[in-house]
Amino acid sequence: MPALRQCALRGNKEGLNNQIYNRCIGTRFCGQNCPYKVRRFNWLDWERPEPLPMQLNPDVTVRSKGVMEKCSFCIQRIKDGHDAAKNEKRKIRDGEVVPACVQTCPTQALVFGNFMDPKSRVRSLIDDRRAYQVLGYLNTKPAVIYLKKVLQDI
Repeated sequence: MPALRQCALRGNKEGLNNQIYNRCIGTRFCGQNCPYKVRRFNWLDWERPEPLPMQLNPDVTVRSKGVMEKCSFCIQRIKDGHDAAKNEKRKIRDGEVVPACVQTCPTQALVFGNFMDPKSRVRSLIDDRRAYQVLGYLNTKPAVIYLKKVLQDI
């Protein structure tokens, strides 16, 4: 079983799944056993004609063929926020770290933050009675929490 151990994901202190991409051995174990079915196997070795490689983010590793794709909540942005706060000898402020999906969402429907901070915007949304987690009854402890749609009686 050493192959499965190498491909296993481990959570960090913030609850994010960590994966060292150059160690992914392509067993697709993660995708098969992901309860949410959000992991995708990268079947292709993408060729990008010039000038398309210039659009890639230099802070993010380009994943090669045979690697599982998953959202990392822009770990590079989280690390930048940690480093800035550490250099200034303070904690990360609410709203200081913004993943790409939150930044580009035109409706501002996505919120990212520290739900352990009782004063954060994300914590107030989690405490809303409409908040729920997908497959929460399986005790998978997902990092994404949704709000139920409000229906009006006419």
